[in-house]
Formats: sequence, structure tokens, C-alpha cells
Amino acid sequence: FLWGAATAAHQVEGGNHNNWTEWEKKNAARLAQGAEKKYGSWLKSWFKFELEAKNPQNYISGKSSDHYNKFEEDFELAQQLNHTAHRFSIEWSRIEPEQGCFDQKQIEHYKKVILALRQRRIEPVVTLWHWTCPLWFYERGGWLNKEAPLYFANYVKKIVSNLGNLINIWVTINEPCIFIKNHTQQDSPRLTYNYFSLWKIARRLIAAHKRAYAIIHSQGSKNKVGITKNCIDFEGWPLSAVAGYYWNHYFLNKIKNYQDFIGLNYYRHYKFGGNNSKEISDLGWEIYPEGIYHVLKDLNKYQKPIYITENGLADKDDFKRAKFIIQHLKWIHRAIADGIDVRGYLHWSLLDNFEWDKGFWPRFGLIEVNYKTLQRQIRSSAKLYAQICLYNKLTINK
Repeated sequence: FLWGAATAAHQVEGGNHNNWTEWEKKNAARLAQGAEKKYGSWLKSWFKFELEAKNPQNYISGKSSDHYNKFEEDFELAQQLNHTAHRFSIEWSRIEPEQGCFDQKQIEHYKKVILALRQRRIEPVVTLWHWTCPLWFYERGGWLNKEAPLYFANYVKKIVSNLGNLINIWVTINEPCIFIKNHTQQDSPRLTYNYFSLWKIARRLIAAHKRAYAIIHSQGSKNKVGITKNCIDFEGWPLSAVAGYYWNHYFLNKIKNYQDFIGLNYYRHYKFGGNNSKEISDLGWEIYPEGIYHVLKDLNKYQKPIYITENGLADKDDFKRAKFIIQHLKWIHRAIADGIDVRGYLHWSLLDNFEWDKGFWPRFGLIEVNYKTLQRQIRSSAKLYAQICLYNKLTINK
């Protein structure tokens, strides 16, 4: 069983130049001006974040957590916390800044990242695409371009040929449904308002995954390839069945013969008619640990191993994270006891990071980051989780 945490390149590395960094510059002022209306009218903890959220600089990723330069330090901390796996993403825009022009220096950087993990006996779980794109790809229409799966395949071939012998667990695409949903909103880079075009994007992503699956497996049978799927625990028949089919299962059904495992990202429960839980995160998201059990039971029909590739909460003061982890792991353990093949748990996130359109104010990290000094500080909940990782159980006896 793998224990650890996850990150994403754009959210922690700093110094990126991609479609998101361009979008941030154009939208930072708008996001800052709209923060009060979006959160202040209902979020009880708003007073903690108001000044930060109203500052346009909050929405510029900039140097972020500077993980690009500090990955060795961060992995030292992960090792101290007894992690045996770490999920991270490779930034496509660094590897292929111009179409067909690959930057070998950046490939060598990610080789160093992987070796740094392996030297600490931490299994690398590598995500090939976590939403951000090279500018040339975006300017050609991104995933609306019918050639997009081919462009992605060329990038995947380069990574696999250079780094494939160091990686056993591959995630091709992160949360395709969230990415598609974002195209209906103004809180991410998008190229369309047309719902028919969203269907095209879905088809391109499915084709891209299948191509990547074949490329990775051509390098050896030891490779495990899957996607990470954000699944919601829907409640309230009959609407829950309809929502569950399209949100949780459409993409998985299309790739069911092209995946060796399912990566589950679980954050949300949605009850038609209104949620009942009084426990919420700093973002106002309901905390509903039981939901992860229901989602795991639902995914069991695919008869694939499952890794929890993301699960976490925004909790700046670290008041709720320890309980959050324990309660979710109890429900995961129940699923395992029921015969569901869960192979690992990767908490989101290892570090405080840049949370896309929300910027830096939501704090998801097991490790706190001071964004002015870039100093790292292990949170108390991370120490409790470290004991779970060490003893491989919830009942801890030193």
C-alpha cells in the first residue's frame, strides 16, 4: 500500500510560462474585485482571507512555492514524514516550449526529480498533463484542435523515451471532467462557450489517453497506466443516477479497456435537495468522509486497482485536517474490507500551493509554505499522518 501526497507542476513549481500564466495576468484584477461577492457573503471564515483574496497578486502564480528549485528539500520532508509515494506532474510547456522543439535541459530536470524520489525510496507517480498547456498548443485551439491527440502523443513519446525506465505508475490526464466543466466558466483559460465544443474536447482527451496508453505500454509490461478522475458522491434518486453516470462514469466507460488502474480524486458530496453536514473547509466545501466509501464501491464495477490520487481540504489553521484524514481512511479501510482493491492514498497536497482561480489563500498543504520567505513548516496533522504511513494502520502504537 502506497502512502504519500500529491502536487501539480503549475501549482508548486513557479516560473512557468504557459496558457495559465498568460490568463492570470489578464484576469487577476477581475478575480480580486469579485472575491468579496464570491465568498464574503456566506463564508464564515472569510475574515481570515479577505485581505489576501482581494489582492490581485494573490492570483499570479509567479514563483509559487518554488518547488522547481527546492524539490530536494521538499522530498527530504516527505521522507521524514514516512511517505512511500509522491504524485507530481511534468509541465508540458517546459518540455516542448515550441512545437516539435524539445528542451533536453528540462527533461534532465525531471529526471533529477524522479531520481531524488527514488533515492529516498519514494515511488514516483507521474502525471503527464495537469491542465496547463504550451502557448503554441493553446493558440492552435488546444483540445478543440483535431490534431491535439497527436500533439500530445509526440510529447508523451519524448517523455517515455527519456524517462520511461524510471517510472512505473503513469497518470495520463488529470480530472478531465473538471477541465471540461471549466470551459463553461470564466475562472480558467477557455476557448469556447459552445456546449457542442465541450463534447469535442471530451473526445480529444479520450483519444489522447488511448494514444498515451499505447505509447507507454510499448516500452514495457511493468508500466501501470491510468487517469485521475474527480468523482462526486451524488445522493438523491433519481437525479443522482443521471449525474453519477455523466460525471463519474462517462469518461471511465470510454477508456475502460485502456487503463490498468483508476486514480480517484475525492473532494465532494452532493445531495440533491441540499447537503446536511455542518463540517466545512475554509472554502466552504462540505466535509463528508463517508462519500469516499460510496464512490469506491461504485468504481468497483470496473474491477481495476484504485489509487486515491487526491483527497484533502483547505484548512489554514490545521484545525480539521487530522480528523479529516483519519475519518476518510476509516471509510477507505471499510471499502478494502469489502473486497475493493485500493492500492494507495496520496493526500492533497504535500505543500501549500497555487489553487488556480482562487490563488494562494486556500491552504491545502501538509507542509505550510511562507510565500514571502519560502520557508517550509510541517503541520501537526502531517505528523499524525506520518505515523499512519509508518505503521500502515490507524491505531498507532509507538
